[in-house]
Amino acid sequence: MGSRALRNTVLVLATVIATLKQLLPAPYGTFITLVNYTAIVSVVLDLGFNVLYVREGARHPAEIQRYLRNVMSLRLVMALGSLVILAVALAIAGLSSLLVPGFVLMVLTSYSTLLRNTLYAVQRLGYEAAAVVLESTVLLALVLIGIKIGAGVTYFVWAYAAQYAFSCAYFAVVLYWRKIATIGWKFEPALLREWFFQGLPFALTFVLTILYFKVDQPILYALRPHAEAGWYAAAYKPFEALLFIPMTLLSVVFPVLSVYFRERPKELTDAVSRFFKALLVVGWPIAVGLFMLAHPLTTMFLYPQSEPALRILAIALAIGFVNNAFIGALSASDNQKSFTWAAGWSLVANVFLNLLLIPLFHYLGAAVATVLTEVVLGIAGWVLTRRHIGSVPVLQMSWRPILAGLVMGAVLFPLRNLDGVQLVIPIAVGAAVYAGAALLLRAITSDEIAFARRALALAR
Repeated sequence: MGSRALRNTVLVLATVIATLKQLLPAPYGTFITLVNYTAIVSVVLDLGFNVLYVREGARHPAEIQRYLRNVMSLRLVMALGSLVILAVALAIAGLSSLLVPGFVLMVLTSYSTLLRNTLYAVQRLGYEAAAVVLESTVLLALVLIGIKIGAGVTYFVWAYAAQYAFSCAYFAVVLYWRKIATIGWKFEPALLREWFFQGLPFALTFVLTILYFKVDQPILYALRPHAEAGWYAAAYKPFEALLFIPMTLLSVVFPVLSVYFRERPKELTDAVSRFFKALLVVGWPIAVGLFMLAHPLTTMFLYPQSEPALRILAIALAIGFVNNAFIGALSASDNQKSFTWAAGWSLVANVFLNLLLIPLFHYLGAAVATVLTEVVLGIAGWVLTRRHIGSVPVLQMSWRPILAGLVMGAVLFPLRNLDGVQLVIPIAVGAAVYAGAALLLRAITSDEIAFARRALALAR
């Protein structure tokens, strides 16, 4: 699933690159700011039910259709409230002309995520992996059409909405075909009331997480010229797209950790520690490579002004990868309230740091704020995981992969400015060097690979 996530991320990045190349920095900054506003307001649709749905669906697969229909029905009602909130937010930001496509994008994204989560709950991951490829291909085709006709911001918002419409149709067909669930409507007040109170910590965590991930773009858009918002957004998009990998792995591992918590609680700490190390082994070389090759990557694919921001965000990427281990551990072990505190402190840190650093360092201040926010989240997540589950030996598990990545970075340094077709050389060399160094340093062992297989077998 991890290798599929990496391939799918390439498709996502290709679409992002095509979009920002069509739109100048200022319009692209407007486009991303709108997308971030829809993501922030979408918390009204979620109410914490997405995570709760996956957890309860994994524990009670026979009830999956009942759960799905209830959440779908509630989400339809909540869409009306979200429309009002989105309209007010866009009016304040001067983006009212994009209200209709923005609202449609927000609702379709929400339903697509819910349907997708059904496959995670029942561990039918092959169909989900295929969905990402198909929907990314649809979006890329629409983006290329937009480039050909010289379309503006509104067209690209509708293109993204069409991608999620396709995604909803695909998942509905797969769920029906595989006899997992049939799309329908059901409203059980007792169940929804119970889930509402259970999901409040998840909802608050989701609100805080979305805000700390997305709030920097609206702040930058309000405080600095819109072109700077576009430069930062262009650098942030590879960071955000690459975070799809740990998020995908978390979606896979989350039901596994939930089962361990109920059936093998004494092994949960070990499972979380191994998940942490797996995320580090995958994420650290990507972050090092992104840092070292920022110049040719921005020259070829982004805006030249995005280079320093991309280097800074590469550091945040490595931290963001491993933070998913603590997110999954606390949520799967019914300690979602504790992670809410971690997300809350992260949000406070992010808003404060952006308001402090953007006036001083402009769009680079937003990038530094992202790094420091990930540090705050990581420390809080580790402390809470230690308190409620057990201590993850971060230093003991990290030094070998980190050293292997530094060796790779040293080898890439003389090759850091190769661009064009020659960019393949440092990428191939870096992958080979990291693999060799990780093997020599025993950054990952055969026992850990065997453990991962046993864990997934248990989840099935």
